Amino acid sequence: MNVLGVSEGFHDAGLCLLRDERIYFASHSERHSRKKGDKWLHESQLPISKNNKPDVVAYYEKPFRKNLRRLYAGQKWQKLRRRKYDMFFGHHECHAAAGYYTSPFDECNVLVIDAIGEWDTMSIWKASVVNGYLGQKTHSLKKITSWKYPHSLGLLYSAITQRIGLKPNEDEYITMGMSAFGEPKHDLEDQLWENNHRGVGNIFPKARPEDLAASIQDLYERELLKLVEMCPHENLVIMGGCALNCVANSKIKGKNIWIMPSPGDAGSAIGAAALVRKKKLKWQNPYLGTLIGRGIDSQEVVKELLKNKVCGVANGRAEFGPRALGNRSLLGDPRYDIKDTVNDIKKRQKFRPFAPAILEEYADEYFEGPMNEYMQFVAKAKHDYSSVTHVDGTARVQVVKKDCGSVIRSILEEWYDETGCPMLLNTSLNIKGMPMVDTWNDAVEFSKLYNVQVF
Repeated sequence: MNVLGVSEGFHDAGLCLLRDERIYFASHSERHSRKKGDKWLHESQLPISKNNKPDVVAYYEKPFRKNLRRLYAGQKWQKLRRRKYDMFFGHHECHAAAGYYTSPFDECNVLVIDAIGEWDTMSIWKASVVNGYLGQKTHSLKKITSWKYPHSLGLLYSAITQRIGLKPNEDEYITMGMSAFGEPKHDLEDQLWENNHRGVGNIFPKARPEDLAASIQDLYERELLKLVEMCPHENLVIMGGCALNCVANSKIKGKNIWIMPSPGDAGSAIGAAALVRKKKLKWQNPYLGTLIGRGIDSQEVVKELLKNKVCGVANGRAEFGPRALGNRSLLGDPRYDIKDTVNDIKKRQKFRPFAPAILEEYADEYFEGPMNEYMQFVAKAKHDYSSVTHVDGTARVQVVKKDCGSVIRSILEEWYDETGCPMLLNTSLNIKGMPMVDTWNDAVEFSKLYNVQVF
């Protein structure tokens, strides 16, 4: 059975095609349309052929309930494009399913935190294996409790992002990074109970942006830990756009954590598809998008890095999710202070940090704290490579395993053989405000515009 999961119409469209329990393809619309945060699917996103024509099409929300809430909030009724949908599932249910059905856990709690779905803004779920019809084991996903609009951590975080001059629903990760430069001086707890859908106005008019960023980050971390305490199981799945807050994730102790690498709205296409069959998916890695099958010579990549300190990689299947994990990456030599150089290429603020990708066998030698393959936590640096270390001494580490599924492993191995350094600076192959490179034509255009060799 081929099941097509669709997330579109409101924010960051995406789709997923399942073949039985295998994720055959998953992709963000913006990579194809080249429009950042595109809310509609793009016509070239999944060429339909005889082999991958869907038998069932599932949508990630309940549109009527969503639009009732939109009217309540003073927004316009959003019409969907004319597509044939066979099944509709709830927004938070799709987030929870995308996390649970890709996770390594049979039993766990699932915590979903985002700005808003239909009405839910935060929810806690219980996932378990139960005996089904004729003794067959099936997977159960049941909502335990939820919080409703307008009470929303995600909405307040976005509103503060807007208040400090950044773009809501896009730049929250910049707010998170900025928080390390400030102090949590401002009490935002009462604001959490307000309707922040249209922003917070000029709240704390004399506040420094860095202090507002630190204040909302501090509030989010405290509220997240309260929610985690309400999840009794030792296995915890975190989903929703707020699951990308790697600084807050790192505060969680005593849990086995899984965060699907695309935990936001686009990733809910996987959840919608999985809910059709309610069976665990065969998760291998997040390289699920457009294929660039040109091959790559790791020695040539390393030669370019040694010569010019920076180069791009666009090879293999594109990552599904907002993090570049080696197949659509801009790589740099961390032994030099190249942070400003890379920020200039990407047209980003100079304070923005970069992440290191490091060979798994050396990770504990160079970093202390939570780390995984998908840059979902921050760890304390035990080295002095400033290009991949934030102002607070932390780094969002990508641990590169031998079976990671990306060309970055062979590049790192070659790099280590040449330099004795087991890590590279790794950031997404794009500039600020633009989607990541998807096709080889995108890569060629990037190379021409920004004078960076791409392999």
